[in-house]
Amino acid sequence: MSVTREMPSTSGRSLAAAYRRALNLAGSIPLSLVQLAGRVAVAHVFWQSAQTKLASWPVTLQLFAFEYNLPLIEPALAAPLATAAEIIGAALLFLGLFSRLGALMLLGVVAVIQIFVYPGHWGEHLMWSSLLLLILARGAGVVSLDHLVDGYFRRGA
Repeated sequence: MSVTREMPSTSGRSLAAAYRRALNLAGSIPLSLVQLAGRVAVAHVFWQSAQTKLASWPVTLQLFAFEYNLPLIEPALAAPLATAAEIIGAALLFLGLFSRLGALMLLGVVAVIQIFVYPGHWGEHLMWSSLLLLILARGAGVVSLDHLVDGYFRRGA
């Protein structure tokens, strides 16, 4: 004779409770961690892009002249402006210093890329823009120089 145990059935109630626990766990992720991850991720993308431009400047100028075809601005001016915006914006985001300004700069770069250069890559541009909009709307977070500077001035120094 064998003894069999009945397995407890998964009721709708226990499934709902597990779902609520998962939501509560996800809700406990600090916003500052999300802000830091978003800043570093976007900063990395644009820093790498700027480094690629600088590493092969003649090719960069050719791309701006023959592939990107930006209206209203000469390629010889557009290339250094775009590169400077990527370097400065990425550095500001990485440091979390004037991060909203850095996010705004890079949103401008993304808008130009989306409208004039690679409109078909909207999914990637939307991802970058979403992270940049988070930083623009909520700031750099606790792990940033913005937070330290803000704390310094709030103390009345």
